[in-house]
Amino acid sequence: MRTWQVERRKHTRHLIELGALVVKAGIVDLTGDDRAMIYGALLWMADKLNSEDGGRARELWAEKGKEAFADEYATHTSAMPNENRDK
Repeated sequence: MRTWQVERRKHTRHLIELGALVVKAGIVDLTGDDRAMIYGALLWMADKLNSEDGGRARELWAEKGKEAFADEYATHTSAMPNENRDK
């Protein structure tokens, strides 16, 4: 496979993962899949990150995301049979 093909696949995977986060957060359902609303919210978020309060927003949002990932991981691993948890 050529280098450009590998890079294109990496880029595509990255975009798919970002889109999955939008779905995972419930944004698609909450907005009724309104792309303009989702885009507007993302623009608002970018404005907030570029503001004086950007550092604080980063801290709060990163902590909230880490907690959500940890909760999801804990829920997922607690649902697994004991013999499969460490695999």
